[in-house]
Amino acid sequence: MHAEIISIGSEILLGEIVDTNSAAISKRLQAIGMPLRHISAVGDDLALIVAAIRQGLARSDLVITTGGLGPTVDDLTREAMAQAVARPLVFDEDLLAQIEARFRRWGRAMSGNNRRQAYRPEGSAVIENPVGTAPCFIVERQGRVAICLPGVPREMEYLMDHAVSPFLRQRFGLTGIIKSRALKVAGAGESLVDERVGDLEALANPAVGLNAQAGVVLIRVTATAESEAEADRLIAPVEAAIRERLGALVFGADADTLEGVVLAGLGRRGETLAVAECGTGGRLAGKLAVADGGLGAFLGGRIINGPEPSDMAALARQAAEEAKADWGLACALVASGGEARLGVGVCGGGGAEQAWRGFGGHPALAPEWSSNLALDALRKALSAGQR
Repeated sequence: MHAEIISIGSEILLGEIVDTNSAAISKRLQAIGMPLRHISAVGDDLALIVAAIRQGLARSDLVITTGGLGPTVDDLTREAMAQAVARPLVFDEDLLAQIEARFRRWGRAMSGNNRRQAYRPEGSAVIENPVGTAPCFIVERQGRVAICLPGVPREMEYLMDHAVSPFLRQRFGLTGIIKSRALKVAGAGESLVDERVGDLEALANPAVGLNAQAGVVLIRVTATAESEAEADRLIAPVEAAIRERLGALVFGADADTLEGVVLAGLGRRGETLAVAECGTGGRLAGKLAVADGGLGAFLGGRIINGPEPSDMAALARQAAEEAKADWGLACALVASGGEARLGVGVCGGGGAEQAWRGFGGHPALAPEWSSNLALDALRKALSAGQR
């Protein structure tokens, strides 16, 4: 038993909007124990939408679509679903009454084209949408289920939480959950992490997978169980094994960030930090400013637009002295001759150090890499007990 998601709308394919709906739905399916196997996107083309729905229903027990339920000519999901399951569209007077009532409640005049939204495939079950104008519906065919939800994220999330998830639990007899724990690693590449935990990636339940990001590697441990407590019991020994093998390379889990971990460490010590950066567009200071959240450990930073720095340790020391901070942290992105280098400097605890490394990734990722390398260098300095 598994599900798939189809996001409908040409604006997704054109890159005008990011498909956040699929991520939101996938998290909710995980919470109720419904495995997700496919996510796809299709433009506003009737034949293509019909084909996508038919393919989905042929291979998945559950198909959830988002988008295409509005009142305009290019909102084609209703008609596409009807064609895909070989049923006619029928006009529902009750749906029209619901739509009209919402417009009256909002004090707005209803346009004539909103009548389109009162059509649904024959035999479908209506999902009332109290937070929007697009009524949604559930179609069942040959044991498979298709659910059409609006593309507006706020509406879709409300309906998933209040109507769809409870329905799916009952319809498919879902009694369990799928729970994930994401351990976060810095200071080691994906290949090194894989070398140390690769045998765990062969496990079935919990499953272990790696995801490399800009200077950070995520190790996701995912368990399928009948309860959260049981999932935690499955995850715990695997997490313990990963932490034992990787040691201090693991800096946090789940929502933890490098900047958050560093600032928390400074806060516990009653110490402060100032930064300087060159060529990164202020990425390091921006991350720290957001993560500080009133803690007061981050005193600020400056962006250097002048000559490229050569002594990163001196730059970090200067940042600390100017702000009267306990620690100074510097990062630089230097590009020349078609090559890029990342520089890091840390000053504090009576000492200073610097490091340079090459960068061969996409230029757009270089500022994030640079800031994460700097934060990890400071994390290690703090962990070493420097004062």
